[in-house]
Amino acid sequence: MNDFRTEPDTHDTHDTHVAQAADALVLFGITGDLAKKMLLPALYELVRKKSLDVPVVGVTRGGWSVERLRDHAHDAVAAHGPVDQDAFSRFADLLRIASVDYDKPDSFGSIAEQTRGTRFLAHYLAIPPDLYAKAAACLAEAGLADQARLIVEKPFGHDLKSARTLQAELTEHFPEDRLRRVDHYLGKDAIEDLLTIRFANTLLSETLHRHHVRCVQITMAEDFDVADRGGFYDATGAVRDVVQNHMLQMLAYLIMEAPRTGAAADILDERARALRAVRTVQPDQYVRGQYAGYADVHGVRPGSTTETYAALRTSVDTDRWAGVPFTLRTGKALPTSATEIVVELHKAPFGYFHTACAQETEPNLIRLRISPDAGVTFDLLAQHEGDPETVDHVAAKVDFTHLTGSGTAAYELVLTDAVSGDPRRFTRMDMVEESWRIVGDIIDAKDAPAAYRPGTWGPAEADDLTEGRWHRPARPE
Repeated sequence: MNDFRTEPDTHDTHDTHVAQAADALVLFGITGDLAKKMLLPALYELVRKKSLDVPVVGVTRGGWSVERLRDHAHDAVAAHGPVDQDAFSRFADLLRIASVDYDKPDSFGSIAEQTRGTRFLAHYLAIPPDLYAKAAACLAEAGLADQARLIVEKPFGHDLKSARTLQAELTEHFPEDRLRRVDHYLGKDAIEDLLTIRFANTLLSETLHRHHVRCVQITMAEDFDVADRGGFYDATGAVRDVVQNHMLQMLAYLIMEAPRTGAAADILDERARALRAVRTVQPDQYVRGQYAGYADVHGVRPGSTTETYAALRTSVDTDRWAGVPFTLRTGKALPTSATEIVVELHKAPFGYFHTACAQETEPNLIRLRISPDAGVTFDLLAQHEGDPETVDHVAAKVDFTHLTGSGTAAYELVLTDAVSGDPRRFTRMDMVEESWRIVGDIIDAKDAPAAYRPGTWGPAEADDLTEGRWHRPARPE
């Protein structure tokens, strides 16, 4: 059934006022994997660039001294390249440590001791999601919630019901206007640039319309497997891992209309409105796969039916996009790692002398490249040398070398906004609800996924979702 939504937008934006900046960052999970790989290097970069000068209080479960934390931070930074010792010294001076026991709320007083004299705190939870509610309650009991903001990592819930339950638990202590949900993909310059390239260029703003667009494909491919993350991945799967969050937020940036202003509230409202227009994916418009060898990964359950590949088809009920099919795919162990949006345009009208000849021509494509090389490629047709009735396929490529797709750079923006309070790069609760609604009918599929060989483009059945075939990501030169 189609679920064309016509109800008015009744969600509060909650950010009509200027959010209060924090004068200390409290980082839960500072000894964890995310902090080591992304957060600590990003914080160091902010200090090096003189964009961060507030204390960073690392929260652990005990057994760590501030000296050990500084050594840990140095190792994390050094893993990304040469260390500017002067900058790191300034970073190390900002580091503090607090030890807590989630079963003993009184222990959260150690955070109060390390943040004495501050006016407003930013609590960043880089911990397992099942601890979010407990951490929020303990912070409130310790008197650390009223003048504070709470930032949580994805996933926000396991489905729509659990997301709403978590929302109720967190907003008991942190109201929506002081709650931020991280999707680090929204911190990538190339994702944010989708708005600029669409709305600042008449060429694209007019072309990206159902009158000109035959179909849209979004690919988020990874050439690596789940490696040592079998336990986590087997309980998650491709749809929950990247489709419900990263890919649907990317889709929202592509299909949303121009906001009234550049204010955060207007941008968030348009993103939410865009997601409300996306139809719920039906099971017969979904193909799931699992690469050969996944069952042998440590941590994977015997007989697991978790998908490592997901492809789906949906549509968008707005005047701009009505009738245009959208297909999304993602997978592990594919031939390359690339994220790309491909807009296929209608072919030239039949009767034009090139299309009237025997040669089969390809459609024009607009490739919005997110990674590894951000930019735009226009796949065009041009006359073959010396033969006006034969065409060659040519690519006009524009690279956005100033844009970076690195996770560390994305987290620099996420952490900056966590401290400043700017909500535009975070996900609002109404967006979370719509994202879970869009994939709600497919996230718990019980059928066995189709097998595919590592290094291939996934199950052949996924081709049936497209308007002919998948367009492979452009190869970097």
